[in-house]
Amino acid sequence: MSTSSLPSSVVPLFTRTPSYSARPHQSERRIALVDRLRPRPTGDFLKKSRNHDAQLRLVAQENNITLPTYGAQGRIEGVIELFKADNVISVDIKIEGRLLLKEIAEGGTTSAKICLATDVLWKKDPSNAPCPKILSFSLHLPSTLTHENKTYPLPPTFDVKLSGLPGFHATVDVSLVILARFALTNVPHPQVFRDRYNNQASANPNAIPTVSTPFKYYPRSRPATPLPSPLIASRHGFIDAPNWTSHQSEIRSKDKALESVKTKLYLPTSRTFCISQPIPFHVTFESSSRSLTSLLPLCPTTGFLKQKQATHVQVMRQSTVDARRLTYGGSTASGKELSGMRTFGLQADGPTWTAFSGEITMSETVHVTGFRVAGLSVKDCILFSMSPPDQRSPFAELRQLIPVKLTTDPWVADGAGIEFMHHNSGSEYSLSSVLITTE
Repeated sequence: MSTSSLPSSVVPLFTRTPSYSARPHQSERRIALVDRLRPRPTGDFLKKSRNHDAQLRLVAQENNITLPTYGAQGRIEGVIELFKADNVISVDIKIEGRLLLKEIAEGGTTSAKICLATDVLWKKDPSNAPCPKILSFSLHLPSTLTHENKTYPLPPTFDVKLSGLPGFHATVDVSLVILARFALTNVPHPQVFRDRYNNQASANPNAIPTVSTPFKYYPRSRPATPLPSPLIASRHGFIDAPNWTSHQSEIRSKDKALESVKTKLYLPTSRTFCISQPIPFHVTFESSSRSLTSLLPLCPTTGFLKQKQATHVQVMRQSTVDARRLTYGGSTASGKELSGMRTFGLQADGPTWTAFSGEITMSETVHVTGFRVAGLSVKDCILFSMSPPDQRSPFAELRQLIPVKLTTDPWVADGAGIEFMHHNSGSEYSLSSVLITTE
């Protein structure tokens, strides 16, 4: 073949290096932003065995932490150092989940241990080579767990005490376990090994739990849509907007001379909120002028809400334990307020209506969002209530519950709705977008 007809290869000359920017220019639009550029933690978490013959080292952790932390489908990686590797025939690693439901009063307890992932780090082969003293590993957390033939999303680390009769203590935790197997027939005093590890060898005569550690599992999420702009008040109340939804109820009048009061609690239509951002809301009270005048002492006052006030808008968490798994049928539930600071402000009013606006700030103690797993359900909602302090009040009590979804991170304009799973990145957490569905 002749090469005379082929075009000559010419190296292009660049007069300047193209400029790049992490932020889009005026003529550009960001489609999606993968947050892999976040710096990866560089600290190590160390855990020694009880007899100091092995050490677990987990990498990519924050400095000075008490327990390692991972997110959705996070990668658990590190090394196990065996200071006494003689007579070792295999080394296994497993991720183990535990669900504990305990009745405080009667003492009934149910506990389930679930193996989430496992791997063989080393196994003796026919060449009879000795076990290495340092073994590296890398495991991914699964996204689900299966218990009693039912599959659930992997729940976060969680611990709660439910008050009431009976009371319950519910715990969800996860641990990493390294298991070494020894050829006990070659050990001078095999019975000493069995006694030393509390008869762990009785079920498997050559299995010795070398080192283990619990860790925190905190999956991250964020809203798929941003918070809407506040509603605008007119001469007749708030002007409806597509990204706000009105949840209507009624404060019943106990006095025949007074009309009942219709209430509207406006919340963003998505009902999905970040735990680190204030939750906006609007409230209107509609009735006759006489009824509104009688209701005025129960209405919120401008400024920060106090516990003694009659009207409240709060974020509540309901934890429910299925007691059928313990000693008797039925279930028990307990509510806990997640709200921190709450504010109310008079927005506008008219002869037959009054409108307020406000926001709820979450308590700094809230770290996890709602979930459901075998025997335990955790749900969040907004409670709109009015409780007259005096039974002689002409109005009955109001309690309105609206289910909501909480997320760990705020919405950002980087292609919301795209799910990021950092299987190969150094991110400590994974981040996914959340949309609430109507049940």
